[in-house]
Amino acid sequence: MRYIMKALLRLLGWRLVGQLPKDKKYVVIFAPHTSNWDFVLMLMVRFCFKMKIGYLGKHTLFKPPFGWFFRMFGGIPVERSSANNVVDQVAAIIKEREEIQFALAPEGTRSYKPYWKSGFYHIALKAEVPILMTFLNSKTKEIGIGDLLRPSGNQEQDLDVIRAFYKDKAGIRPELTSDIRFEEKR
Repeated sequence: MRYIMKALLRLLGWRLVGQLPKDKKYVVIFAPHTSNWDFVLMLMVRFCFKMKIGYLGKHTLFKPPFGWFFRMFGGIPVERSSANNVVDQVAAIIKEREEIQFALAPEGTRSYKPYWKSGFYHIALKAEVPILMTFLNSKTKEIGIGDLLRPSGNQEQDLDVIRAFYKDKAGIRPELTSDIRFEEKR
């Protein structure tokens, strides 16, 4: 599957860049997320790098008869009711596993948002794991693995590092790129 995905990316004109860190556990963020094609392209990157990606899914998806399918592809059941803290649930799962790359798109949507969702950051802090920045850049037709950030707990300082990494990356629909900042709490 790895060679097929690499060939497909090349055929589509994309150049695969970067390499996975040696760490066995980290939170993977993908940006900019501006199109439905982002998911397809990043799924291809997952296969190219043989990543063991975990992702969140509503807990009811993991019941028979199809629960096995979602688990096989890295699904992690989560109870999303207001009584449960998803950040704590995911951090606990990451801590208990020997190896996991937990993935999400911090923009949370393909539409423009004035801020990123902060869950990825809080999960990484609580699980005491780094954040791997993955990307696509439609200007250069590059896609792949970028820098690893070990969150310090100083959000603004860490967001400055993230902004610097993504500043020259353009999504497939650049006009929908969200601002790299967290929502201000009232």
